[in-house]
Amino acid sequence: MVTWKQICQLDDIPRLGTRVVRSVAGNVAVFRNGEDQVFALHDKCPHRGGPLSQGIVAGSVVTCPLHSWKIGLENGEAMAPDKGCAHRFSVKIEGSSVWLQID
Repeated sequence: MVTWKQICQLDDIPRLGTRVVRSVAGNVAVFRNGEDQVFALHDKCPHRGGPLSQGIVAGSVVTCPLHSWKIGLENGEAMAPDKGCAHRFSVKIEGSSVWLQID
């Protein structure tokens, strides 16, 4: 069963920033880029578990603060030459509310 949970308002997430949501799946980093697109990833870099929520957002990529791995926000995949994947969560905006899908 798909469950959506309202987590915040879009303006609660700073542009080029992140908000961390605690869930049964662990911490989820919810990112907002400069174009007001919203993405959600497990808050652990696939390299060494660094907090992606503390990384730098540019376009649809976040750079891990520990070892500068670049992770695609749309799919959670590490950019070449690095390999690995952060679990991605579905997220949507309805009006000004941000919703996160929790399985």
